Parts: sequence; structure tokens; C-alpha cells
Amino acid sequence: MSDNKKQKRRIYKPKSISGFPEWLPEIRRAEQVWFEHIQKVFESYGFCNIETPSVETLDTINAKGGDGGADVDKEVYILERLHKDESDKEARLALHFDQTIPLARYTAQHFNDLVFPFKRYQMQRVWRGERPQAGRFREFYQCDIDVINVDQLPLHFDAEMPAIIWEVLSSLPGMENENIQIRISNKAILIGLFQHLEIKNNISEITRIIDKKAKTTEEQYVKSMLENGLNVKQIEQIEDVITSKNIKDIPYYNNDMEDGIAELSFVLEQLSHLPEGAVVADLSIVRGLDYYTGTVYETVFNKDPSYGSICSGGRYDDLASNYINKKLPGVGISIGFSRLFDCIRAKGQLPDLGKSPADILMILPSEKRRKTASQTARLLRNRGYNVELSHGGKIKRQLAYAQKKGIAYVWFPPFEDGLDHEVKNMNTSEQKPASPNEWSKND
Repeated sequence: MSDNKKQKRRIYKPKSISGFPEWLPEIRRAEQVWFEHIQKVFESYGFCNIETPSVETLDTINAKGGDGGADVDKEVYILERLHKDESDKEARLALHFDQTIPLARYTAQHFNDLVFPFKRYQMQRVWRGERPQAGRFREFYQCDIDVINVDQLPLHFDAEMPAIIWEVLSSLPGMENENIQIRISNKAILIGLFQHLEIKNNISEITRIIDKKAKTTEEQYVKSMLENGLNVKQIEQIEDVITSKNIKDIPYYNNDMEDGIAELSFVLEQLSHLPEGAVVADLSIVRGLDYYTGTVYETVFNKDPSYGSICSGGRYDDLASNYINKKLPGVGISIGFSRLFDCIRAKGQLPDLGKSPADILMILPSEKRRKTASQTARLLRNRGYNVELSHGGKIKRQLAYAQKKGIAYVWFPPFEDGLDHEVKNMNTSEQKPASPNEWSKND
């Protein structure tokens, strides 16, 4: 026995990387349909698409992040060449972990070339170095829309955001029967309430506790609030406000609360055309007290609120003050695309689109008929049909191939001169003569 036969070739067995989803063709087709749907709705409201690089410099990220960037360091993936010289002085790069920092940098950098209000949407991958789990990925898509203006942004844009999101989510293929709800609050109400109650310490932690209230017991909630310096009376007053079902009944103690209630009332009134229950006021929504300053949004599955927000956002006073000496207020919403898509996939609700985008498989009767088959395929493509030219072989195997890929129609070009073209409907098994210049799926 030769040495070559004794040696077995070492084969690396590939496996999935945790937190980095990878779909089969039929799932990827459904994903593309979702992207096309979202894009169509965004553009119907006049939003223009931008795409920023997958990387930003660490200086850009740290300029936007708090605490000198320490608050984002745990999530960032650094990008470096595997082999580099010690003398290399390239800027340190990182994969972006959201689309807010790229948008802020982009707006500042292109400020003089943009038309304001600047209405943009982005549908890109982002990367976060966190522990993968159900609904949590390390690489995932976000679909964001934002409106940014110079100095002041009219409040009616705050109402346009949830209207767009309702239109997107309520009609996504596979989402038609999902009971979703957009919950809206205004940060000025809670900020004003804290001022009235003279709460000055541990505000970030207190708001985090309020934000997680639905996921804890009442006993744990009260205990956590007491541990952060609040007394029973303060807790009760906060509870009265955040559980109020009618914002008109909320007492306001200062101008911040009055302004917040007025803004929230305006936004809700502008959304009265949506179905009953589609949008509600929920003053327990907190969402980043140090970033959002007015309207805030969360979208949930009504029957499964514990799943968490599938789309969120809000109004901010200044997008890019770390990059440009301009005040750029804005309002935006981000759809957690990959998380939502995976949820609907797991439920088995995605549309069954088959494994192939082809409408027709063009049979190749023999090599002698290849020219006829190719010409027919081109003619049908020119008429708008997606046509895959078969690789040939036995006709039975070509038909089986079409069946496996879910191609709805099989086209038989003339096997000999003088014969007719024929088309077979793979769903009904009906086969009949057809003209490449006239045939329609409706025939």
C-alpha cells in the first residue's frame, strides 16, 4: 500500500458560529421580501437611503459614547490586520455596534451637502460582542429611520414615526395576524416628576428599575426603589403617574411635566387614524434618560409583552454635538430586524417562497436543442419572467429538480423542429401548448 493511501486527508468539519445567523435559500428569500417591504414603506414617506461603512474609528465611537467610550468598549469588535508591522500607525477601527454613531458622524461630515430636515433610513448589519441567546445575535440587521433638523424639529415628526412603524409591522409577510402595540411616552413627564420629588441621586438606576418593572415582582420593585434612596411616598407618587391610563388626569407640578403631557397628547391625537389599541400612552417607558429627551416609543407583542421591544426609539435634542458645532435635534425609530425575523421564522409564519426565485425552469431536451432552449429563455426573461435554464440530463430528473426547488412552471421547448412549445404547471400537473410571446401565468 502506498504512503499516499495510508495518509488520510484531514478535513475540517465546518460548523455555525454562535450569534451569527446564516439562512438557507428559502429563508433568505423571505428575508429579502421583508427588506423590500420595509424599504418601500420608508421611501413612501420620503426617506432617502444611506449606507455607511461597516467600521468607524475608535475615536469616532469614543467621542459619542459616555465615560470616554468605556460604556461601549465591552460590546465593540476591534478590526485589525492579522499581520502588521510594529511601525503601522493606522487608525484603530471597530465594527459599528449601532447606527446612531455612524449617522451622527455622517451628518456632521456631510452637513453642508445635506438638505434639512434630513430624512434618512438605513438597513445594515451591526455587531455587538454580547452573549448569544434566543433573540440575541452578535451580528444582526437593524432598520432605522430618523428625521434630523437644525436648531428645532417640529413635533409632527414625532407622530409620523409610529404611523410609519405601524404600516411596516402590521403588513410584513407573516406578521398580518400578530397583535402588536406601539407604546408611547414623553421623557419630560418623568424628568419633571423627579424634579418635583427632589430626586437627584441614582437617577439612572431608578429609571432602569422603572423600565424593568414589568419583569419583576412588586416586592422586588419596591425593595429596589427603597435601596436607591426613595421613600414610600415618592414611590407611590411615581406609581400613580406611570400607571395612569388617562394622561389628561395626570397632575403636573412644573413646566417640564406640563410640556411633556401636552406633547404626548398632540402625538396621540395625530395618530387617531390608526386602529383602536394600535397606539397607547405608557408612562412607564423610560429608554435612555441621558439620550432621549422627549417622545419615546416601544413596540411589543400584545400577547407576549415579556418578549420585549421589537421596535423602539424617540426624540433627542442633539445628535452630533461631539462632531460639529451645530444643534441637530432629531427623532427616530429602530426595528430590531433580525430578532423579529427570527421570531416569526421560529413560529413558522414566514411565507413559503420556495428555494428559487425562478418562475420557470427551461427544460434542455438535448445538447442539439440548447440554442432553442436558450433563445426561449431569453425571450421570456425579456418579458419579465425569471427563467432558469436546466443543466440537462433525463427529463424525469429535470422535473424532479424543479419540484425540489419549488419552481412553479416547467417549459418544454420543441424537442424537434415543427413541434409546439409546452408548459407544465407543477402545482396542478396540467401541461398544454404555449407561445413564448404570449404565455401568461394566468393562462
